[in-house]
Amino acid sequence: MHLRLISWFFIILNFMEYIGSQNASRGRRQRRMHPNVSQGCQGGCATCSDYNGCLSCKPRLFFVLERIGMKQIGVCLSSCPSGYYGTRYPDINKCTKCKADCDTCFNKNFCTKCKNGFYLHLGKCLDNCPEGLEANNHTMECVSIVHCESSEWSPWSPCMKKGKTCGFKRGTETRVREITQHPSAKGNLCPPTSETRKCTVQRKKCQKGERGKKERERKRKKLNKEESKDAIPDNKGLEPSRETPEQRENKDKQQQKKRKVQDKQQKSVSVSTVH
Repeated sequence: MHLRLISWFFIILNFMEYIGSQNASRGRRQRRMHPNVSQGCQGGCATCSDYNGCLSCKPRLFFVLERIGMKQIGVCLSSCPSGYYGTRYPDINKCTKCKADCDTCFNKNFCTKCKNGFYLHLGKCLDNCPEGLEANNHTMECVSIVHCESSEWSPWSPCMKKGKTCGFKRGTETRVREITQHPSAKGNLCPPTSETRKCTVQRKKCQKGERGKKERERKRKKLNKEESKDAIPDNKGLEPSRETPEQRENKDKQQQKKRKVQDKQQKSVSVSTVH
């Protein structure tokens, strides 16, 4: 009886030691996985570490690793920062970095903005745009080539010569068109916007208004020629004489009077042609 009690005592003692060793190994394993794990975390963390920051996030928040020097710290954000895209999993919402040539992206295969030196086309960042497209250096995208477009030709203008439509037989006529779409850098250049060709019409006399204008021009030239003759004295056979200041002043007054008379004559001529 005494020996049986002793054997049972050793069996129970060994069992207690086994349970203790199992609990100790589980605790060591947990400490290796999450050292200094805390449940009272700040900034949206569900669990966190004093050394590594957030280890898991609260629902609907994204987990992202931020590098500080040689160290990476976990943070929880409501949306992923620029240069990352978010993916939701059953156990975690994670921010993943975009490709190296991509500034912002929708997922790992679709970029929305490229870094400097690259052009965006169908979600990819390219060094050069494909055939049939051209690079837009303002938006940094590959866009379609735009060619010049113009409107239809206007009707031909009346046959004219020196701004008149009478008093001649051969003249020129013109037609024009407008540019409706300017070309892009690689687009076709715009055509000429005006055309002129020779024309022939039946000669007709100019009306009084147009003939009067020509007559006034002819009289003006004649008066200017006479005035220039009066201004040059005839000194043939005479010695040059110096004019006194009084003589020059009288001469200037006479020329001014002549000009006033000529202006009155021209005005009277223009009034008569209008009537």
